[in-house]
Amino acid sequence: MTISPSSFRTACTTCGSESAGAAPVDAARWPDVARLPRSSALRTALARLIVEHALSSTPLRVRHGDRGHGRIPAPAQGDPGHPTLVLRDPAAFHRRIGADGLIGFGESYMAGEWDADDLVAVLTILASRVDALVPAPLRRLRGAWVHRRPALERNTLDGARNNIRRHYDLSNDLFALLLDTSLTYSSAVFTALPATHGDLTAAQHRKIDRLLDLARVGPGTRLLEIGTGWGELALRAAARGADVLTVTLSAEQRDLAAQRIAAAGLTGRVTVELRDYRQVRGCFDAVVSVEMIEAVGAEYWPVFFAALRRLLAAGGSVALQSITMPHAGMLDTARTHTWISKYVFPGGLIPSREAIARQSAAAGLRITDDAGYGDHYAETLRLWRENFLRRSEAVTALGFDRVFRRMWELYLAYSEAGFRSHYLDVRQLRLVADGAVPRSPR
Repeated sequence: MTISPSSFRTACTTCGSESAGAAPVDAARWPDVARLPRSSALRTALARLIVEHALSSTPLRVRHGDRGHGRIPAPAQGDPGHPTLVLRDPAAFHRRIGADGLIGFGESYMAGEWDADDLVAVLTILASRVDALVPAPLRRLRGAWVHRRPALERNTLDGARNNIRRHYDLSNDLFALLLDTSLTYSSAVFTALPATHGDLTAAQHRKIDRLLDLARVGPGTRLLEIGTGWGELALRAAARGADVLTVTLSAEQRDLAAQRIAAAGLTGRVTVELRDYRQVRGCFDAVVSVEMIEAVGAEYWPVFFAALRRLLAAGGSVALQSITMPHAGMLDTARTHTWISKYVFPGGLIPSREAIARQSAAAGLRITDDAGYGDHYAETLRLWRENFLRRSEAVTALGFDRVFRRMWELYLAYSEAGFRSHYLDVRQLRLVADGAVPRSPR
């Protein structure tokens, strides 16, 4: 199923109440949420047994609630280690998992069939036990619950444009509600944790400045940025005196980034192009790419790193920020269609540190710096999620319905849980051409 940005939105702002399940699901917009999938009685029963066994091995409390749709209370003060998962419709919950595994788990949340008093805490407990939730003998049955990635989501030149459009062209106004004033959609680097909303913009600038330092960006540097975002890194690089070419596949990002660059009076120093990294030509003293490699896809990682090497001038530096996951988990994920790839990041795959090291070395690049900031990403995501929930009425006014809001709440909480459990990390790396001696900024 292909989901376009426009399919997430409606001209009507009466999309149902904020509480789960309070209005019918729009079957045209959300066909796989509106209807229950086919699942045999045997598959559903087996899914229920596996889920019950998995949950019994955790400190989670499980409550079978009625099908009311109000938010459930937060856990009692002093008992944060025992969050509650509420099954509002256990039969539908188990049937979806029986049919589609973890995709069904996510779609069941979108449908309002389960909830939690502390969604991040529930998901963090599950993520921290991901390798032990299913008994080893039953893991051989994994193939019965996973789906192959759709061929249409391969990151060919056309496929990559479509995959990026489905997430990043949703609405600049939506992202403005989620992010801080710098419009930076990647992990910040804070001076202290936990962070506050007032820390976020400075922390995003700290992250950007560290990447520019890693890439040795200074006056006169010819800089290529792969993945423009909304232009904040290009702005800060130009303010250092660099000449910047920044490329993106998102038309909405390109347009707003160009407006921000013009407003800052830096049009002469920054060129923003709607262009695939594979189509860039030239020679650059520095290349910076922030959390774009996750959209490349394993099939094209050799092409991506070869492009970095081809575009890098002698003595130049690459600064790369990437989310990472364990290598074994990456191999499993690479072969399967997940809830995240279906609804949030089509065509995407988070690499492992081993994959980055192997692919960069094969392209003739050597890693000289590698620092992790996973706890900082957990805090960044918490602040984004709080913004999103606090501004839910404004999200609705943009035309995004209740199912979309639950989908994004789950996406943000699911991602935060990945970092809090340390299943995910985010790394800042510096790469140079193998055997090259890095030079200082001009």
